[in-house]
Amino acid sequence: MRLSTRIALAVGATVPVLVLATGWLLLRLVAADLHDQQDTHLRERAVAVAKDARSLLRASAADRSAAVEQARERRVFTSALDVGVRLIGPEETFTGGPQPAADVALPARARVPVTLRADGRSWRILSTRVTGARPDVRGTLWLFASDTAADTQVRLVRRRAVTVALLAAPLSGLLAWAVATRASTPLRRLQRRASGLDPRSSSTRLDHTPTRIAEVDDLAHTLQTVLARYDEQALRTAEALATARSFASAASHELRTPLMSMQTNLEILTEHPELAGPDRDEVLHDLSREHARLLGVLVMLRDLGRGDLVEADAFGPVDLADLVEASTEEQRRRHPHARVVGHCAPGLRVHGWEAGLRSLVDNLLVNALVHGHTDGQPPQVEVTLRASGADALLVVEDRGPGIPPELRTEVFERFRRRPDSPGSGLGLTLVAQQIALHRGGIRVLDRPTGAGTRVEVTLPLSDGTADTEDTLPLPRNWMITTADRPQEFHKDGS
Repeated sequence: MRLSTRIALAVGATVPVLVLATGWLLLRLVAADLHDQQDTHLRERAVAVAKDARSLLRASAADRSAAVEQARERRVFTSALDVGVRLIGPEETFTGGPQPAADVALPARARVPVTLRADGRSWRILSTRVTGARPDVRGTLWLFASDTAADTQVRLVRRRAVTVALLAAPLSGLLAWAVATRASTPLRRLQRRASGLDPRSSSTRLDHTPTRIAEVDDLAHTLQTVLARYDEQALRTAEALATARSFASAASHELRTPLMSMQTNLEILTEHPELAGPDRDEVLHDLSREHARLLGVLVMLRDLGRGDLVEADAFGPVDLADLVEASTEEQRRRHPHARVVGHCAPGLRVHGWEAGLRSLVDNLLVNALVHGHTDGQPPQVEVTLRASGADALLVVEDRGPGIPPELRTEVFERFRRRPDSPGSGLGLTLVAQQIALHRGGIRVLDRPTGAGTRVEVTLPLSDGTADTEDTLPLPRNWMITTADRPQEFHKDGS
């Protein structure tokens, strides 16, 4: 059933009830007004008749002539006008005008007007005491006013109220249906737009023009929010599937070479058990190196996948100085022959993913330790962390041969590495991914003094009001494509 029909039925059922209730209240008010008018008239007649009634009682008590008594009786009935009179004296009762039958029992007293029902009629009655100077001049004066006119008017009002109620039902229903149909037009328009959306065939989303109808505009806003969340979730699902496919493809492609090399070396050891000396050591060394590379590729691919799939609730306040110092200390333990120097300003906090930031710093240091030295010299790496305006500036410098300007963009691409590099070619890709996730920037420069490479990373400092929804960029496709897109992170080119 349509909303306009429901409203019409509800109004059509409610309006007659309201009309009847109003009519009932009106009947009560009309009846009360009519009784007030009758009561006022009775009181006025009682005052006018009382003097003549006293004279009539005195004439009756003094045994005056019948002519005198009749004259005074006529004066009583004349002063009563249209009101019935019954004067009950000590010895005689005088009646005149419209009133109940003599056998109808009257109340003991009616000092205020009351209603008396007798023989199917309704009377408004009032009694008053009549007293004179003599003890035998005493009696009760009763006045009667017929309720017929009042009953007629009340019945007329009742019929009209019922008639109005019967007419109001269909008329109010039709009017409510017309108004509801017109009022629900924006809602039907919104429904048609929403029903026409098909994510399988079109990327168009709900386009709503404000109607200044709060309920319709709120519903449209809710639908737009739901659709936006659906789009975001669908995109995240598609990215997750693409990441999984890319992981499998990259793993199978990049692991094929070390696995085949390991297979060859194992076949040599199996087919030549007598192999000994330097040849056997060389094969074992190759196996160890390929195993390390295999493990490194798997770890890096796992970290890239984690970065592509990380959610906003994983982000929080991170003390960058503590993180850099911890990473520097770990690299000193792993590379005791190297010289790693750190200078970190305390109190620098960012809003970020702690595991991702730790991976960023670790890969920068490892890259500097692996490539940042010349033949025969131990690696020398200097790490500096300080504030730079609204950003934290992390600088990693090495004493290696440096990176040519034309290659400073390519080093961030996936699996891009030097021919003699023992790494996986994913370390700096992982760094670029974390820079993008944290809305930071990275530049590859020459070392200011002497040979070497200087990498500068900027991360926005946290002011305590970071919005996690704005932290994660879309799309996140570091597992799917290379990292050489300017919209995904900032880096210094040639």
